[in-house]
Amino acid sequence: MAAARKTAALDQARPPKVTPERAAGPPDPKTGRREKLKAKRYLKELNKLQVELAYVQEWVRQTGQRIVIVFEGRDAAGKGGLIRALTERLSPRVFQVVALPAPSDREKTQLYVQRYLQKFPAAGEVIIFDRSWYNRAGVERVMGFVNDEDYEQFLERAPAMEQHFIDEGILLYKYWLEVGNAEQKRRFEARIDDPLRQWKLSPMDLPSRERWYEYSRARDRMLDATDTDAAPWRIVRSDDKKRARLNCIADLLSRIPYEKVSRPKVKLPARSNKHAYADEEAMKDRRWVAEKY
Repeated sequence: MAAARKTAALDQARPPKVTPERAAGPPDPKTGRREKLKAKRYLKELNKLQVELAYVQEWVRQTGQRIVIVFEGRDAAGKGGLIRALTERLSPRVFQVVALPAPSDREKTQLYVQRYLQKFPAAGEVIIFDRSWYNRAGVERVMGFVNDEDYEQFLERAPAMEQHFIDEGILLYKYWLEVGNAEQKRRFEARIDDPLRQWKLSPMDLPSRERWYEYSRARDRMLDATDTDAAPWRIVRSDDKKRARLNCIADLLSRIPYEKVSRPKVKLPARSNKHAYADEEAMKDRRWVAEKY
C-alpha cells in the first residue's frame, strides 16, 4: 500500500516535464474542431517528446525499472499510430509492444490473465499493451465471448490485481483513447478502399460500428469499476490523431519519475590497418540490387 500511496502522490504532485506548444487557438464554435496541426509543427513537437522518451529509456535501463503501459479504446481510436510515435526512436529491446491475437484453445483453458502476465517486464523493460486484459471488459463483453459471472468477477478483481502489480514495484499507466462517432465512421470508410489500410479491418470492426452504444456502456462500466487512485485511467481525446499523440506522450512523460542519467562519453576509434586487404574489391562481382531509384 505504501508503494501505491507514493505513486498516487507523485501522480498528483509532479508537473509535466514536457508540454507541447499550443499550435492553434480554441475550437471553432461552429464545427467544434481546431485548426489543423501542420506537419512541421507536429514533427517539431514530437521530436522534443521523443528526446525525453530516450532519456526515459536510459533511466529504465540503468535503474532496472519495470513499466507497463496499457492502451485501450474503440476500434479506429488511433492506438497503433500513437504507439508507433511513442516507440519509433527507441530500442525494441527496452520498449516492447505486445498485441496478442485471439487466444488459442490451450490459452482458453488457462487463467484469464495468464497470457498477459507472461509478457510482463523484467528489470530494465517497458511493456506496451496494444489492448490488454481489458479485452474482457470490452470486446468480449459486447460480442458475448464471456459469461456474466466471469465478466463481473473480472471487474471486481482487476483493481486488486493491478494493486498487486504496483506493490511489486511495477509502474502502471492506463490510457483510454476516446474517438467520436463521426470520426470513427470516417476512419472505417477510409480503410475499406485503401489497400494500405485494409489490413486494419478485423472481423470485429464492422460489428463494433453496429454496436456503438453497447461499447459505450461497456466502456462506462469498465471505467467506473477500474479507475482507481492507484491505477487511474487517463482519457485521451483522439479525433485529432496528431494532437492525441502529442498530448498522450506528454502526459505519460509527466507521470514517469525519470531523471536524465549520465552516460559515458563515446569516442569513435580509428580503423585499424592490421589485417588490411582490398575488402571493397572483394565485393565487386557480388549480386548487387539494381539501383532503380
